[in-house]
Amino acid sequence: MRRIEALKGIYPELERSVVVTIMGAVAAELQSLGHRPNFFYLQHAMGLASSLGMGIALTRPELPVVVLDGDGSILMNLGGLTTLARYRPRNLLHVIFDNESLLSVGGFPTATSTGTDLAGIAKAAGIPRTASVNTLDGFVSEFRAALAADDLTTLVAKVDAVGPPSFLTDLGLLENRFQFQRALKEWGK
Repeated sequence: MRRIEALKGIYPELERSVVVTIMGAVAAELQSLGHRPNFFYLQHAMGLASSLGMGIALTRPELPVVVLDGDGSILMNLGGLTTLARYRPRNLLHVIFDNESLLSVGGFPTATSTGTDLAGIAKAAGIPRTASVNTLDGFVSEFRAALAADDLTTLVAKVDAVGPPSFLTDLGLLENRFQFQRALKEWGK
């Protein structure tokens, strides 16, 4: 399964969610589908998307929060999974796109290429709902079930190590920050 196809499959649901992405391919591909003010592309902070998403989920429990993460990123902050489990924001869906590589910085293999099981680690950390999928239909189905479950979920999607032609986006970091901040303020009104 390609990550861009997975993103296309869930894109309509993202309109009604606060979305935080990691840098690189995930951000570039999501933005290529159409930017929305409720999307925050976390640039220059590899490993911290789940932490930022948790903070938003805890302070805005009435909003569904979706974190779009990667295997290289979560492997840099495995302790984030234990913190998610400890505070258990029921409105957070943590998606990890696992392409077994650090695609955005040259394609170096990650630990998942030699057997590390991120869904198993999330479960062992105490995340109440975990799943791992490798088909588009399975991903879309599990994603929708997780949104409906009203419980903290980590969903690992095994994807091909293929990215966009360019990792550059045309949305400035400061403009994204201000748009996102305004969207969060407006959402509760």
